[in-house]
Amino acid sequence: MVETFEALSVDTPKPLFSYRKYWAQRFGVAPFLPMTREEMDALGWDRCDVILVTGDAYVDHPSFGMAIIGRLLEAQGFRVGIISQPDWRSADPFRTLGRPNLFFGITAGNMDSMVNRYTADRRIRRNDAYTPNDEGGRRPDRAVIVYAQRVREAWPEVPMVIGGIEASLRRIAHYDYWSDKVRRSVLLDSRADLLLFGNAERALVEVAHRVAAGEHPREIRDVRGTAWICDGAPADWVVLDSTDVDAPGPVDAHPDPYAVARAGECAQDVAAGARVVQLQREIPRGHARERTVIRLPAFEHVRADPVLYAHASRVLHLETNPGNARALVQRHGDKDVWLNPPPIPLTTPEMDALFDLPYARAPHPSYGGARIPAWEMIRFSVNIMRGCFGGCTFCSITEHEGRIIQSRSEESILREVEEIRDKVEGFTGVVSDLGGPTANMYRMACKDPEIERNCRRLSCVYPGICKNLNTDHSALIGLYRKARALPGVRKVLIASGLRYDLAVESPEYVRELVTHHVGGYLKIAPEHTETGPLSKMMKPGMGTYDRFKAMFDRFSKEAGKEQYLIPYFIAAHPGTTDEDMLQLALWLKRNGFRADQVQAFLPGPMALATAMWHTGRNPLRGIRRNGGERVHAARGLRARRLHKAFLRYHDPENWPLLRDALQRMGRADLIGNGKRHLVPRYQPAGTGRGGPTGTRPAGRIRTQHTGLKAAGPGGRKARRSGPKRPG
Repeated sequence: MVETFEALSVDTPKPLFSYRKYWAQRFGVAPFLPMTREEMDALGWDRCDVILVTGDAYVDHPSFGMAIIGRLLEAQGFRVGIISQPDWRSADPFRTLGRPNLFFGITAGNMDSMVNRYTADRRIRRNDAYTPNDEGGRRPDRAVIVYAQRVREAWPEVPMVIGGIEASLRRIAHYDYWSDKVRRSVLLDSRADLLLFGNAERALVEVAHRVAAGEHPREIRDVRGTAWICDGAPADWVVLDSTDVDAPGPVDAHPDPYAVARAGECAQDVAAGARVVQLQREIPRGHARERTVIRLPAFEHVRADPVLYAHASRVLHLETNPGNARALVQRHGDKDVWLNPPPIPLTTPEMDALFDLPYARAPHPSYGGARIPAWEMIRFSVNIMRGCFGGCTFCSITEHEGRIIQSRSEESILREVEEIRDKVEGFTGVVSDLGGPTANMYRMACKDPEIERNCRRLSCVYPGICKNLNTDHSALIGLYRKARALPGVRKVLIASGLRYDLAVESPEYVRELVTHHVGGYLKIAPEHTETGPLSKMMKPGMGTYDRFKAMFDRFSKEAGKEQYLIPYFIAAHPGTTDEDMLQLALWLKRNGFRADQVQAFLPGPMALATAMWHTGRNPLRGIRRNGGERVHAARGLRARRLHKAFLRYHDPENWPLLRDALQRMGRADLIGNGKRHLVPRYQPAGTGRGGPTGTRPAGRIRTQHTGLKAAGPGGRKARRSGPKRPG
């Protein structure tokens, strides 16, 4: 059966808070969204309209996804219940709140459950910052799938919608680092009726009201930022082969990887050479983009062919601008997974209204005095914007939140600072952060909305800052000044990662930041020093870092403050060779930095860097089967250990490994006991994983470090551990 559905417009969408409220608004605002039947009874509810299942502890704060979604639905008039971190070994916890009137909404939480539970070396983490008392193991692997299975077991007839970052980044066939294979869309494995990707407020509100009006989620086909399962494209839509959008060069002829199997014809039949229906490759002139869908290579073929995987990844990322993105479709066996274009970003008034909702700004009372590290980290911070146009290939922020910056108004931000001052227990007058995905993209946008709508660049700042990008920091400077002038506010710190290539465009901003908003050290992320890996990350060169450091040092001196930059680096990123890591280690030694905890590249689902890792191709450029740029990746455990060891060149435990590597690389001249050497010849007793011991006492070697330390008296230390900003 071929389905029919409406095209999606790029016109201004319906305002988020303009819907007629659902009848249940009469129950008013809950102090906390209920997690038990007793709480529902106290509110006078017989049932919930929507039940949200999350892998995080329920903290009623706008940095936690379930709180935003729950309070937004409440503002639309719906009764919303929360099932937080249920025991997934049984369906019983999913029956706690009864049957919802409309649907279940399921998310893994603020983090992908696999990233949350496993390290970059696939070792199980002992802790979970989003769980009371930092307890690990309270959520299952691939939580969206597992929770969905239990909901189906408990309530087989109730509609189910999945979303959040885990579902968002696994919406198509994707490489899964933990199983080392390409997995199919999470939509199929979860058996959900609808998947919402990206920041899903617009989609969720429309879906909720339409379900309340009698539609089933599986019948809703015309909402941006949604994905669903179908049998094929409507007859009145233009279907473009992905090779017509970005040709990967010659492909194997048997079978045609862009063929669409007949309904009911399984992937095995296709692979065996069974008859397939060929796509029409002729592209009609003047076809409308809103009625055009791009067919990606099928799951079975991207799973078997790295070239097609890299090609599909490149095409998907080229279709992420809401202003010009087309729908995508990908075959999985005898079904299609259809992805609508991304959602239209929220306006400033919508962002303000979303953050002004009546959050309790505290964990649910059922946790008592339990410590929730992610909450403690953000309890005195304010999120001022969303999105990131940096496009770093290893990061999920751009893929999830988009490249268009969505900023709150100054008035809304200041109101939240005052609310923290007046309501949050333990506030001492220090705001821990005014930031977001980055510290300094607030109110930045393309100078021309028409250019922005038509742009297909993956980054606005790489390989250089786009001439059409407005990099004015004056709005942010004004916000900082007003925030620190509020009564009861002693200091406003900036803890979000600073985009220093933007900051150097505004010396006035750097002066303001350094003079008033740095608490002794400032974290920035060059990620590497060498052009090879930097080009695969889409990060600026070290010349920009040097310019920023000169400004930072000068303005710190003028302010009479001793302050330090804390640069972060990634080991084993695709495109990084052993020689690259050696040069980075030498840079660290020259500049007096010693890293305690280092970050190794973790191939998250759907990222461009993950495509490089899995395929050995560079999707930042055109993919060619018999050409194109190949990308080296340190894949084995020993190779990854070596790259991490270069970052911790000062640790005696790493010296035997580094000596072997330096000798193999022909750099034995760096082994010795002088200042110009990287690794000494001697080995302190009891160190080096059983390596030879020397005569010098271990006490002369600094082995205990708690951070990345700048040289010089009074140097500050910064730990690179714990959760990143939620959201």
